[in-house]
Amino acid sequence: MNDLVSKFCGAYAAATRQRTSGQNEADTVKLAHEIFYNDQEIKFNLHHAWEELRNDQKWCEVASSRRDVSGKKRKCDDGAQSESSQATYNLGDEPTNRPPGVKAAKRASGKRSIADSLSASEYQTMWFIKERDLAAKERLSKMALLDRLIGKKDPLTEYEEALKNKLISEMLG
Repeated sequence: MNDLVSKFCGAYAAATRQRTSGQNEADTVKLAHEIFYNDQEIKFNLHHAWEELRNDQKWCEVASSRRDVSGKKRKCDDGAQSESSQATYNLGDEPTNRPPGVKAAKRASGKRSIADSLSASEYQTMWFIKERDLAAKERLSKMALLDRLIGKKDPLTEYEEALKNKLISEMLG
């Protein structure tokens, strides 16, 4: 489908270049169908798709990239300028940039880092909160260990007793 629509765009561009005074858009489209049929030897049956896509930026770019970029008029062999040899495009001075494709946009979004969006003060704030959370978790862990040692019914071994005394002194001091 993409291939056929692209080829029809080329036929339409050729028909636009051959446009004479008094021809309307319907005549140009009809001529484009004839050019397409002569080139491809099949009838163009995706006219509905082309109607939707013809003003899309990608397809406008095809037409504008083929025009004479310098904007100069072409001259006939005898040096005189004819009306049919002049550029008839009114698309603007420079073609517009196409938006990135889906894959390019996904690659670009993956390259962004957290550093781009956060300032140094936000990092310091996050670091302070993280340190406070780690200290609280460590304290809870030590309290749970001390609770198990105190709640143990069997007599404590020498290293368990030393650990219990150390934990008590840390909690109080």
